Amino acid sequence: MTVNHSTPSGGAAQGVSSDIPVRVRPVRTCIGCRARVDRSDLVRVVAVHGETSTLVTPDLRGSAPGRGAHLHLDVACLDRATQRKAFARALRVEGPLDTGPLDAYVRESTRKTQPAPPTGGA
Repeated sequence: MTVNHSTPSGGAAQGVSSDIPVRVRPVRTCIGCRARVDRSDLVRVVAVHGETSTLVTPDLRGSAPGRGAHLHLDVACLDRATQRKAFARALRVEGPLDTGPLDAYVRESTRKTQPAPPTGGA
């Protein structure tokens, strides 16, 4: 895909070649902090309907059927999204939502990425 960077006067933009392919990466919005970032920096979540409630689960492959939403792997973003009831709005579901599987995944992921505390050896 090539992009023509032309100015309103019709000439090429200064210092930009129109032959250079430009790769556009998908951008999504975190439903917790509302930041727009590269899709690869977020985890997609989907609603899975159960008998008594709807589970909000991570979609690690990004291919589960249905409407999805995106969230940073950050406990603060998860807490903000839960407080704002953003999951119900973003996923367009009604009724009780169980974010337990997502909560466990986010907390486990952040625990793995944080450095271990220093040991008190002498």
